[in-house]
Amino acid sequence: MASVNPFNLSDSEEEAERRPKETIHRERSPSEGAPGPPPGNPFSPPADAEPPTLLLSSNRTSPSGEGSVSVAATSAMAGTAETRISVDGIAAQLLRDQYILTALEFHTELLEAGRELPRLRDYFSNPGNFERQSGTPPAKDQVLGPGGPLHRAGSISTLDSLDFARYSDDGNRESDERVAVLEFELRKAKETIQALRANLTQAAESEVTSQERKNFKSSPEIQEPIRPLEKRALNFLVNEYLLKHDHKLSSITFSDENDDQDFELWDDVGLNIPKPPDLLHLYRNCGVSVPSPRDTVDVSVGVDFGDLPGNCIAQDPPKKPDLLHQQQTEVVQELEYQISLLTNEKQSLAEQIKKLQSEIQTLKRTVSSPPPATLDLGSHNISNSTTTTSSMDPLAVPPTDNGQYLDIRRVSEPETNPDPPSSQNISHPHPQSHNKLKSRPPVQFDQPNRKLSPAFQQALLSFCRMCSDSRLGAEVSCIADSEESVMLMLGRCLPHIVPNVLLAKREELIPLILCTACLHPEPKERDQLLHILFNLIKRPDDEQRQMILTGCVAFARHVGPTRVEAELLPQCWEQINHKYPERRLLVAESCGALAPYLPKEIRSSLVLSMLQQMLAEDKADMVREAVVKSLGIIMGYIDDPDKYSQGFELMLLSLGDPSERVVSAVHQVFIPAFAAWTTELGTLQTALIPSLLARIEKLLMQGEHGLDEHKLHVFLSALQSLTPPLFAVVLQNAPFTSSAKLTGDISAIEVTRFPRPASPLQDVATIIGSREMLSALLLLYDYQLEHEGTTGWDSLLWVVNQLLPQLIEIVGRINVTSSTCVHEFSRFFWRLCRTFGKIFTNTKVKPQFQEILRLSEENVDVSAGNDILTKATVPIYATGVLTCYNQDEDRKLLVGFLEDVMTTLSLSHAPLDSLKASFVELGANPVYHELLLTVLWYGVVHTSALVRCTAARMFELVLRGMSEALVDRRAAPALITLCSGPEFSVRISTIPAFGTIMETVTQKELLERVKMQLASFLEDPQYHDQHSLHMEIIRTFGRVGPNAEPRFRDEFVLPHLHKLALANNSQTVESKRIDIATQLFEAYSALSCCFISEEVMVNHFLPGLRCLRADMEQLSPEHEVILSSMIKECEIKVENRGMADAQGSMSIASSLVGEDAKTKFLSKMGQLTTSGAMLANVFQRKK
Repeated sequence: MASVNPFNLSDSEEEAERRPKETIHRERSPSEGAPGPPPGNPFSPPADAEPPTLLLSSNRTSPSGEGSVSVAATSAMAGTAETRISVDGIAAQLLRDQYILTALEFHTELLEAGRELPRLRDYFSNPGNFERQSGTPPAKDQVLGPGGPLHRAGSISTLDSLDFARYSDDGNRESDERVAVLEFELRKAKETIQALRANLTQAAESEVTSQERKNFKSSPEIQEPIRPLEKRALNFLVNEYLLKHDHKLSSITFSDENDDQDFELWDDVGLNIPKPPDLLHLYRNCGVSVPSPRDTVDVSVGVDFGDLPGNCIAQDPPKKPDLLHQQQTEVVQELEYQISLLTNEKQSLAEQIKKLQSEIQTLKRTVSSPPPATLDLGSHNISNSTTTTSSMDPLAVPPTDNGQYLDIRRVSEPETNPDPPSSQNISHPHPQSHNKLKSRPPVQFDQPNRKLSPAFQQALLSFCRMCSDSRLGAEVSCIADSEESVMLMLGRCLPHIVPNVLLAKREELIPLILCTACLHPEPKERDQLLHILFNLIKRPDDEQRQMILTGCVAFARHVGPTRVEAELLPQCWEQINHKYPERRLLVAESCGALAPYLPKEIRSSLVLSMLQQMLAEDKADMVREAVVKSLGIIMGYIDDPDKYSQGFELMLLSLGDPSERVVSAVHQVFIPAFAAWTTELGTLQTALIPSLLARIEKLLMQGEHGLDEHKLHVFLSALQSLTPPLFAVVLQNAPFTSSAKLTGDISAIEVTRFPRPASPLQDVATIIGSREMLSALLLLYDYQLEHEGTTGWDSLLWVVNQLLPQLIEIVGRINVTSSTCVHEFSRFFWRLCRTFGKIFTNTKVKPQFQEILRLSEENVDVSAGNDILTKATVPIYATGVLTCYNQDEDRKLLVGFLEDVMTTLSLSHAPLDSLKASFVELGANPVYHELLLTVLWYGVVHTSALVRCTAARMFELVLRGMSEALVDRRAAPALITLCSGPEFSVRISTIPAFGTIMETVTQKELLERVKMQLASFLEDPQYHDQHSLHMEIIRTFGRVGPNAEPRFRDEFVLPHLHKLALANNSQTVESKRIDIATQLFEAYSALSCCFISEEVMVNHFLPGLRCLRADMEQLSPEHEVILSSMIKECEIKVENRGMADAQGSMSIASSLVGEDAKTKFLSKMGQLTTSGAMLANVFQRKK
């Protein structure tokens, strides 16, 4: 008898194969008759059945060639022929009788003989044959399958990987390893179950109903749509064929196009499906068709009972053997038994669905904030509307299973049947839309007066080319009719939509994603949607981040703090270390935006820790800037007093950040918010400000040998930002605060009343609450200070009696020569006085400074002087306090103070550093140039030469940055007036100021006047013996020569330096000679970097250097070596210029050589302390 092709099965057979027979047989009770097959092999029959029945029954479920053996065995047992039993038959019999170890030995011997049997290979390579499936345990009289007595291997892959060495005599070791193996197998089994459930769901979603299959069978020209299981199996076989025939590139492409399938593992195809032969074998056997009694007997195997024709089983074809009749009867009994099992399973699953849906609705009522409403759609209304719709819709064919089979789609896709019996009393947060749905009449369609069969109608309409077998087709064909179904549909579709939207337009999806995430009933789907939201754009820009943040805030407002903590915060935590800074920036901004909507415990613990970690570890400036701003927002909502110390440390850490934008964010957001919190805690005056002052004092104590100016700037800037909150505390705790009333005639606040705030959070009006309230409080504040004093005003008394004295003491300890420190403290006092007002400054601040400085007429002429006048207190008081207000009386007070200081310091021969610091700080602002010239004119006309000398030296400091008109009109005449005095010391003191004019002014007339004055110093015989005058002129020439006008340098500076060097050769006093030579060396060193014309080089520069070398040969050999190198370099320059052909080439070469000499000289000047042998090569040219 020829073998039957096991894959040429009818639709009914395929459906029967898809049913989980293993579960069916396990669930059959012993009292119902014949027991089911062993659980290890779902396709094998009972062990005690008759052999012909066994073989025929297994024939329809053995896709790997078992059918041919079964038919042959049937024929043999019927006595038709005596044939030799094949190897495959022996293997099949061993497997059916559960002789697994014997079959394994048989398989091993066949492998060693080179005769691998496909049946045994497929059996032992399928891990499903060695796993006990979950469900009803087998009956007592059933034979245990391989999952029972057989030892499990260390891996669940195949029996080929058994490691028998691991089962040694060491019982303890075996037990320990056994536990580890079982734990691993349990984990892998759970993963397999999840994967199989996913496959079952996918298969069930695209399952074709029995009625549709009957329609396809009634119309042979219509091809049945491919099912997911068939598609995966064919994909696997196609990929296997491509690999076997070296079509590797095609295989790779094919795998990429089907990335949802694992082509290396057959078990990924379906639920314990045996692997069929390869494509070549299927192709060769696809045309084999042998007439057999099976063609009539097995036509209805596996078909739904309702689909069977009425006389299919009742009528026997003529001349059928009794054996076939017996087989047919058994098949019918088997099908009836399966129907009863499926009916029971359907009922149990329906009860489970009801229970789960009731639990879901209970949870919804617990989570949702609005009061629930009940959708009271009665069961009769649902059934009636369903019946009406079905009768009116020609596409809606009534089911033919009569409720006897379980429709898996109703379990996996409840949205396709919007009104199941278990959902009749579901609570919804929006009852109005459901009421509209309830009141909507059913849709009516005109029915044609035709008598076409439903199958013909279905086949006819199939030519409309509608697609419902795909995922998208299923979504399109099922219109959502409730809010919940809409949310479910969006949850399914959005993950497929987002990747196909352009990156530049993905923010358009944010409303859809957020609404779905808010209203979707499944937590897993909500988590996936929020994950999509945070990963929507690879590197979101500012606008896109703002849109996402807006959506997050809207989500938080809608769902409440519990879901924000459970659903949004994990998304932030996952991306805290993302490689793209834009994504980390989104996390930092989200923490701040969500702060108002988080539980207070999470706000002050988890979120604060996240931001602290990002501030300390993130390398991107913009991320740390956003972190600081979010920390500020957190400080505005935190209410745990124990977090104060952590907030203070965060403030110091962020203030020390190397990025200016981060520090700016600290002053704009963090410090105002932190100060507001400390104000509520009452620790602004008792803890925060005193802590900063203590750190400044400690810094000054440690910085006696070198002050860390950066840290000082950090602490002072923090104090400066705390000034507005401090003033707000003073106003809010004043005696008059309770009596302040808002009336319509309140005057507006002057624009210049307060310093410009760094941000709205530093605006005193914002801190108080409104500009109207601030205006009313300011009026009462000024009145209280002017008329009633500070009695009972504790907050202001703390400022007057504790803060100001401590600040003045700190000021007296800083280094007056540090312009940075002076500037920082000056700006702080200026903002402090401007914030607290003019009355406070005049009555509280100035008296304390004046008490310390003690400026009065009695001690002006004291020779000992005043020690405090040499400290930084003088410039800070002058520039930080006296300049706060610019009215006439304020300017007069400043002028008088500076005049007194200049007089006192000059007469007491004290250092002038404090006065210089005052002039430098004030001279940086052109507004005070006229005022400073007024002070200097006071010194010019003073009777004391010491005061006039001091005034002359101060001119050098204020001339830089002064307008030429002011220099010509006031400064130059004052200097010439000083030069006309009888004292040589005063005249010499004016030389640096004249040099500064030559360096900064371009007006020719003014330059000529200065030139004439300097020439008189050099050429007038009365100055020939003035050693100090010559020293000052040479020093000034060396300072201003490189920056002065080239003509002035060539025609005046260099020729006079040559004369001075020549005259110094004949100087008899060695001390004076070495002083002049040293100053000349420094001047020539500075001027050698300038471009000097060839004529001046030959006539003045080189001769001057040779004269200077002559002095250094006797006085300083080290300098003489350098001078020799300089002379050689200059001579080479002159030679190079003479060799140039064109004038343009001459200028270019000269400039290059000049720059080369400048670079070399500056790099070698630090080597004067080395030996003369090394200095000889300082200016050698490279060879």
